[in-house]
Amino acid sequence: MKPHTFTINIPHDLVGITIEEALKTYWGFSKKTIHQWRMDKAIDLNGELTQWKVELASFDRLSIRLSEEAQTYPATDLAILPLYEDDHLLIVNKPAGMDTHPNSPANTNTLANGVVHYLMSKGHNGYAQPIHRLDRDTTGAILFAKHSAVKPLLDRLLEQRLIKRTYWALVEGEMKKNSGTIKDPIGNDRHHNTRKRISPNGQHAITHFKKINFKEDLHVTWLELKLDTGRTHQIRVHLSYLGHPLAGDELYGGKKSPDFMAQALHAVRLSFKHPLTSEIIDVKAPELHVPPRFN
Repeated sequence: MKPHTFTINIPHDLVGITIEEALKTYWGFSKKTIHQWRMDKAIDLNGELTQWKVELASFDRLSIRLSEEAQTYPATDLAILPLYEDDHLLIVNKPAGMDTHPNSPANTNTLANGVVHYLMSKGHNGYAQPIHRLDRDTTGAILFAKHSAVKPLLDRLLEQRLIKRTYWALVEGEMKKNSGTIKDPIGNDRHHNTRKRISPNGQHAITHFKKINFKEDLHVTWLELKLDTGRTHQIRVHLSYLGHPLAGDELYGGKKSPDFMAQALHAVRLSFKHPLTSEIIDVKAPELHVPPRFN
């Protein structure tokens, strides 16, 4: 395990607030974490150890030393494509045919393995944790925490639905509605281990869709989708239930073809307020499919 130090440039919102108040109230670090930092004398202000009752000012820099930062996954060079990066988090563009993280020790060709390699090639200690996931054949933006202190803050944003995710999909046939909301609950399919289905006793699920256009040459409709919930296979199940499965999504009734060898679903945008700097992060992920399908 290697120690890791991260630095926060104090945002305007924190001017006049004490270090202790910022840690507890503004950032919401846990009592256990704050206590450990106090015991370790882990926090410096502008390069010097100081009392936590000191009020923060413009242009202050708060540095926090983390004593235990383990490499989270084996490193594999997968030519990862960063979309955004700072000292705390990383957003990368996942290609199709790649898992978000390993499901067994033998699986070392996942996005997480590639992210660890990318970070370690820059001198980072190899800590990288995905905050959410995408299906193996879904492409697009995924958010990673680069240190253990920011991970619970990002987890909380996700739980509170404050990380906004926008998807593009190509569905079979012509969608007649220009927009709508699907609210049908989703449960397990007892006849198929990996498939989900609409079920009255399933989990609450809400998907909003908006029609971008109908691509007559491919006989598919291009949709923009936003989710209020994050159920497994939610978009795939909901659109299949409407009679418009994702192009290429054989598991849910779509047809594979030379144009669609995998499901046509792309996580095109991530937007949220940075939990440490208050910056608005708004990242768009270019489609990796060549030739592009979404154009």
